[in-house]
Amino acid sequence: MRLAGHAHTLQVMSDLSNLLLLLVLGAIVGLWLKLSVARERAVQEARRQCAQHGLQLLDETVGLRGLRLRRVNGLRMIERGYGFEVSIDGHDRAPGRLWMIGNALTSVSLPTIEYLPPGEAVAATLPAPASNVVPLHPRRDDRLH
Repeated sequence: MRLAGHAHTLQVMSDLSNLLLLLVLGAIVGLWLKLSVARERAVQEARRQCAQHGLQLLDETVGLRGLRLRRVNGLRMIERGYGFEVSIDGHDRAPGRLWMIGNALTSVSLPTIEYLPPGEAVAATLPAPASNVVPLHPRRDDRLH
C-alpha cells in the first residue's frame, strides 16, 4: 500500500513538472512571436524614416540592440532600441538607431546629409560632429533629380 502511494506521488510530481515545462515553452514561444511582430513594426518605421530623410535602408539590417526602462506618464515601460544601416547611394554605410515603446516611435538617430549647390566641389573631409549624428558624404543638388 505504501509503495502504491509513493508511485502515485511521483506520477503527480512528474505531471506537474511536465505542465510547468509546457508553460515555460509556451511563454518563450509567445515572447518570440511578440518580439517578431515588434521587429517588423521597427522595420516599417525605419523604412519610413529613411524615405522621409532621403536615405536608403540597407540589407534590411534592422535588429534589436537594446532594452531599457523608461518612465512615461509615471509608468515604467520597456523601450526597445533597434539599430540599422543607411546609405545615400548604396556605396557608403552609416549607422541609424530608433527607439520604440509598443508600436510608437519615441526617438530616432539618423546621419545628416549636407546639400551642396550644383557645381560646388565636395569637401574631402567633414568636421567632427558635435552630437551623436553621423554625417554622410555631402550630396549635390543635381543628384536629387
